[in-house]
Amino acid sequence: MKQKHQLQVIDFSQTEHQTCFVKFTGYDYVLGNSFEGEVKFVGGRPYGDIIHAERSSLSPECLQFVREVLLEKYNAGEFI
Repeated sequence: MKQKHQLQVIDFSQTEHQTCFVKFTGYDYVLGNSFEGEVKFVGGRPYGDIIHAERSSLSPECLQFVREVLLEKYNAGEFI
C-alpha cells in the first residue's frame, strides 16, 4: 500500500476584508513528521510560511500537496 501525505482542515474564518484564514494539520510522508499550520487567502491566493518555498519546514512534495489541496478546497467554496 502506498503511503500518502495527509491534510485535515481544523478551522477557518472569513474577515470583512475578503480575507480567509485556514488552520490545518497534516502529515508529511517524506519527512515522517506531523505538522500544523495556517494560511490566509487574499484575492484567491494562499499565503503563509508553511507553503513558502524558502521558509517551509515541509518537504517540497508535501508543500506542493498542501498548496494544491487548499486551493482546490478554496475554489470549491469550502471555506465560505
